[in-house]
Amino acid sequence: MANWAIWSISALTAAGVISRAFNLSQAAWAVAGATALVCLGLLPASNALEGVGKGVDVYLFLIGMMLLAEVARVTGLFDWLAAEAAAHAHGSARRLFDLVYLVGILVTVFLSNDATAVVLTPAVAAVVRAAKLSHPLPYLLICAFIANAASFVLPISNPANLVIYAEHMPPLAQWLPRFALPSILAIAATYGVLRWTQRAALRETVPATVEAPRLTFSAKAAAAGIGITAVILMGASAMGWQLGLPTCVAGLVTLAVVSALERSAPWPYLRELSWGVIPLVAGLFVLVEGLAQSGAIEALSGALRHGAGGSQTLTAGASGVLIGFLCNLVNNLPAGLVAGTAVHSANVPASVASSVLIGVDVGPNLSVTGSLATILWLTALRREGIHVKALDFLKLGCWVMPPALLLALAAVVWA
Repeated sequence: MANWAIWSISALTAAGVISRAFNLSQAAWAVAGATALVCLGLLPASNALEGVGKGVDVYLFLIGMMLLAEVARVTGLFDWLAAEAAAHAHGSARRLFDLVYLVGILVTVFLSNDATAVVLTPAVAAVVRAAKLSHPLPYLLICAFIANAASFVLPISNPANLVIYAEHMPPLAQWLPRFALPSILAIAATYGVLRWTQRAALRETVPATVEAPRLTFSAKAAAAGIGITAVILMGASAMGWQLGLPTCVAGLVTLAVVSALERSAPWPYLRELSWGVIPLVAGLFVLVEGLAQSGAIEALSGALRHGAGGSQTLTAGASGVLIGFLCNLVNNLPAGLVAGTAVHSANVPASVASSVLIGVDVGPNLSVTGSLATILWLTALRREGIHVKALDFLKLGCWVMPPALLLALAAVVWA
């Protein structure tokens, strides 16, 4: 009965996070679910605290990225980038679409998919606002979809990669050959389907010139902070270090430098951060601890071990597809934690582990709650006064996600 109670609470919490029922925030649902597990005696408080502690690196990473995004927004860096992007589009909406997609790839690969959601989304919102486009959504959708499609080019491209592999992370020399072709296929398929579905909106004309604001010294400092952070993350990844603390320190240093240049207090920047994402993630980590205690992870590990002993190819493909869809029910961060623990416990072949990672990274492109990056993207859009309905995103995700996931999995399974 206790196990059924844990599964029921986890399912209800996931449904609440997805639907934001009763007008409660996603963080409120996650915290309520975690609290229920503890208060009902289904999960010891010590285990819950251990689960919260496992997310410290993720919390620090998100705080650092949000700091960088807020500093860039306030200093006008995004407005300047908007004018530059509109100028390079040369009046073509399709060219602007391609330009945003390319930038989205670069940001995701070298700064992570969460950075694409937090840092790039406000910049693209500034672009479409400055260009006064009638159909701004196609460019903003890029930020959501490329954040997941390109999130396994490098280990640092998605914090979920670090969660799945943990201390078993393959060296970069092994990672690149293993995931290069699947990444290319996922990125190309996502581009093709997204461009095709948005073709009607991309027929409008983009203004050839947009009034460009002056790039202040503070904005240059913010840009330098983002660039230095990218270099730091690459170095930390190569050294096998966790990314949260370096990212948070980089964000705080950038904030301190900009505050000093502008002779202003840092508190206004800190107040504007989306702090609710921290309890959201913490609550999800606690739910994973509950699932582990219920025996769900042990059962999953046994199923993987049994399947790989029969047909490695079938197990790899099926695991990637199943975990891809599961991410949209419980979010890819907890799904990655569960799957990563099960994979290492089962000691499955590399193709199965790789397929699970692809499912965790690409699968979330089906729904708005599939990944933390997409949730952060929605939060960024709300700050810009833009609202995307979950059902509308799901309809588009049904077109975009399956081809990218299946092509990437095929490249791994039959490599």
